[in-house]
Amino acid sequence: MAATTLESYNRAVIKRANKGDLLEFNRGVYSHWAVYIGNDEVVHLAGVDNDGLNASVNPSHSFSVCGKKFSKAMVKKESVWNVMLGSKVKINNDKDHKLKPRSAQEIVKEALSKIGEIGYNVLWKNCEHFAAYCRYGVSWSKQADNAMLALGAVVVAGVAAELC
Repeated sequence: MAATTLESYNRAVIKRANKGDLLEFNRGVYSHWAVYIGNDEVVHLAGVDNDGLNASVNPSHSFSVCGKKFSKAMVKKESVWNVMLGSKVKINNDKDHKLKPRSAQEIVKEALSKIGEIGYNVLWKNCEHFAAYCRYGVSWSKQADNAMLALGAVVVAGVAAELC
């Protein structure tokens, strides 16, 4: 997608966003998640220094967020445009089909109450878990679920190969 087309698309998405909506930023290999709080601002769980898109990723940490050790992630309030960094964004409240969302006011209040909170684990406490918790009161990451299923499939295949 050309830069001007992507920018136009993203501006249209943000214009439609309502307080309490979950925003999903497509980073290619993974998605970054944030809670839209209005006025072009989001609250999200991110690496302390950046979100890994400006080449300061350190691949030496097997469990890291954006190249930072998981203890170096915190909840931040930022401009949606600073978080976007060239990614395609979409409003993603798909979990509404299985979970009842809190009111927009409660979602925003919950997100803002977590600013500064530190903690990250790719499988149990990532940015999608954070966003889902703010909206639904339940930590749930489909990305982490899919990673666990893939890991389980690899383990099962390995065990089966050993038995044959």
